[in-house]
Amino acid sequence: MKPQPDTRSAYAHFQPITTRWMDNDVYGHVNNVVYYSYFDTVVNTYLIRAGVLDIEAGETIGLVIETQCNYFSSLSFPDTVVAGLRVARLGNSSVRYEVGLFRNDDEVAAAQGHFVHVYVDRATRRPAALPPALRLALTPLVRPSAE
Repeated sequence: MKPQPDTRSAYAHFQPITTRWMDNDVYGHVNNVVYYSYFDTVVNTYLIRAGVLDIEAGETIGLVIETQCNYFSSLSFPDTVVAGLRVARLGNSSVRYEVGLFRNDDEVAAAQGHFVHVYVDRATRRPAALPPALRLALTPLVRPSAE
């Protein structure tokens, strides 16, 4: 079954991301691999601003174990991408983040996908329970997934 694009109402948090000239490929649109950097940007910016991601000294870190993206329409420079973020699953040591990428003021996603972070101890790289502050910061983002 072919996935259908979500609307903005399916997401809990939004962040504008300015496209760059170098994001475009020879076909005149944002290259597919750049979409994943937009996913990383919205998730990690949210976590840093919420005070739950210390990239230099945090005891736990999130490792991406799964990622996927569906493309519905093109993005290109100089569009502004508005990344919508939700949490579809908040587990004991993992989180499934889902992201919709919206071109400028469009209501329907140009692309959407997910990635799963497994949180691990920084030193041992063994799975670790989500810290309470992280769980608290992510709870407002929890929305049911279309899957």
